[in-house]
Amino acid sequence: MSGEIVINPVTRIEGHAKITIHLGEDGDVKEARFQVTDFRGFEKFCEGRSFYEMPAITSRVCGICPVSHLLASAKACDGLLAVSIPRTAVLLRHLMHMGQIIQSHALSFFHLSSPDILLGMDSKASDRNIFGLMEKYPELVKQGIRLREFGQVIIESLGSKRIHPSDWVIPGGVKTPLSKDRSDRILTYLPETMEITLKAISRFKNILNDFGEQIENFGNFPTYFLGLVTPDGGLEHYDGRIRIVDPNGRIVADQLDPTKYFEYIGEAVESWSYMKFPYYKSHGYPDGVYRVGPLARLNIASHCGTPLADQELKEFKRLGRNGVVHSTFLYHYARLAEILFCLERVKQLLEDPEILGTDVQAKASLNRRESVGVLEAPRGTLFHHYKVNEEGIIKWVNLVIATVHNNLAFNRAVTQVARRYVNGKKLSEGMLNRVEAVVRALDPCLSCATHAWGDMPLRIYLYDSEGKLLGDITRG
Repeated sequence: MSGEIVINPVTRIEGHAKITIHLGEDGDVKEARFQVTDFRGFEKFCEGRSFYEMPAITSRVCGICPVSHLLASAKACDGLLAVSIPRTAVLLRHLMHMGQIIQSHALSFFHLSSPDILLGMDSKASDRNIFGLMEKYPELVKQGIRLREFGQVIIESLGSKRIHPSDWVIPGGVKTPLSKDRSDRILTYLPETMEITLKAISRFKNILNDFGEQIENFGNFPTYFLGLVTPDGGLEHYDGRIRIVDPNGRIVADQLDPTKYFEYIGEAVESWSYMKFPYYKSHGYPDGVYRVGPLARLNIASHCGTPLADQELKEFKRLGRNGVVHSTFLYHYARLAEILFCLERVKQLLEDPEILGTDVQAKASLNRRESVGVLEAPRGTLFHHYKVNEEGIIKWVNLVIATVHNNLAFNRAVTQVARRYVNGKKLSEGMLNRVEAVVRALDPCLSCATHAWGDMPLRIYLYDSEGKLLGDITRG
């Protein structure tokens, strides 16, 4: 009875992956692996380029979160210039990042994961998608589209493009200021988007009692949590320093320099995945598992700094022990709470008179040979680490992608769910969908994440014209 079950591809995620479930002689699940199956290699083909090009190049890593790479890269380049950019430019970058998080979280919750939540894990696969949602919950789908539109309007208002606004954010600041007309246009969206978000949060909390089984068994295990916080421990996305919290809610490291991430984060590579495996160095590999992203950010933050999000944070923390929520299923709740925070921050930013200033760029030449840019992307902490020669040509790049930090957690989560729900002797589509659903809760962005070198196992099958298997060959 021993063997394997392969879910390929994992659906309703960004990028390409499969899940291999290994069975024992008794048909029970022994282990499951989340395997990223494509390789892109941005780190290598950035070598030889001028560092001034890096924001534009690396924003193409992903079409879902290009702004996150754009900003992290620009921050690394600011460091190579050794400049402090004008406050207006900081505010504008921060505003664009709020738009990025809003649109990405809306996509994840309303369009990728809501089919599982609202239509049911065991509903027909042909209906369990955005089209099935449109038929049964048309208003909800429209609200998700409207919320995502708002995030993209912010990005477009600043960078003139909704996707890949790569020539606006530059080393040393931004190219152009924000006009009063565009600021006012963004503000007109806030009442409607706030209403949509509050309704979505209320609806999700009202159905939580129906998902006790998922909360208990969908990636519910103790890990460390890592992310950026403000100097007083508040929720932060654009700047800040690293805080690490243990499974019991105890702060084990605080105000760490994010540019020295390599001192406390290690990166391992496995032959069966093109995604690296970061780990907390003090606990070694693979025991040093930690999580990042919206769940982690709410777990490590003492407060948000905006009134509605602060109240939501208190309610969120009540779902955990010692204020720490371990269930991966509740990443969904954390995303909605972060959308609420971002909407409040957009209002705060636009009410700051300096955001309409015209001093938006600090000009300098190359002053350093190495720099790290860090921020909180929608899916977690993102590091861009560059080394250049005396002419500013990139010699070495390391991108520690937000999704990658969660790789050890991905594998623990799919193993936990597979052991709970998959019966190797009698399979059902709903069983396998639950394994996929825990991946969607973590919301991977795999186009960003595929950067590890190595030999990925490959199996090639040869069939004749009638579909008869003639043979196969396996590598790795």
